[in-house]
Amino acid sequence: MTTTRMPALFLGHGSPMNTIEANRNTAAWARIGRDYPRPKAILSISAHWYTRGTAVTAMAQPKTIHDFGGFPQALFDFQYPAPGDAALAARVRDLLAPLPVALDTSEWGLDHGTWSVLAHVYPKADIPVVQLSIDGTQPAQFHYDLGKQLAPLRDEGILIFGTGNVVHNLGVMQRGSSDGYDWAARFNTFARDALTTRHDRALVDFASQGRDAQLAIPTPEHYLPLLYVLGAAGTDAVTIENDGLEMGSISMLSASFGAAQASAVSHSTAA
Repeated sequence: MTTTRMPALFLGHGSPMNTIEANRNTAAWARIGRDYPRPKAILSISAHWYTRGTAVTAMAQPKTIHDFGGFPQALFDFQYPAPGDAALAARVRDLLAPLPVALDTSEWGLDHGTWSVLAHVYPKADIPVVQLSIDGTQPAQFHYDLGKQLAPLRDEGILIFGTGNVVHNLGVMQRGSSDGYDWAARFNTFARDALTTRHDRALVDFASQGRDAQLAIPTPEHYLPLLYVLGAAGTDAVTIENDGLEMGSISMLSASFGAAQASAVSHSTAA
């Protein structure tokens, strides 16, 4: 039995409200779930598990974490009861050795960076999900290199899924605005161009974009999941899955790597 090589995904998650809304973002996520091969399990790298050191969830049933405030009760009531996968957590630890990776069996779970998107990609919550934390003490290159180490998972039927936002500045966002600040638009264009040309070095060295980068990425946690996906992508071609600026300073730019090839193999096998 052969296993289809899974694509690697980076999806801009935006507002938690996307969980319970129907819009162009959620339509793009649902299409991915329909069109691409079904994974055996998912390794999620979410902006919202930002730690000192590296950890991976290893519990049998991750809890749904509501890590936000000021939203409707329906969001706090939402549950995404996907199972965990202790064997996948151990595999991640082994792939990242000799880096110490803590197996978390009780503290974390699935945060809204993960479940707000997967609620539309895999709404039945019947695929095991494991989260890998982001070590906030490490530079950009570290995260890209970890992505490279995780790449073998793609040949084992595992979907590597980064969830964050290429532009994410909540301090200046304008609710209800559909236009982006000039600096947000410029940085988003830089990131999209670098993605489509697979200029990974430029994306790792994002700070070289100067003031635009400082405003687009005042703190790096929402950007860094992209670097894990880039590292895991190898030389695979990119497909832009979604784009656009929301509330002035949030980019929904999303990309998959190797998706077209994986989809073609899957459809051929099904036929």
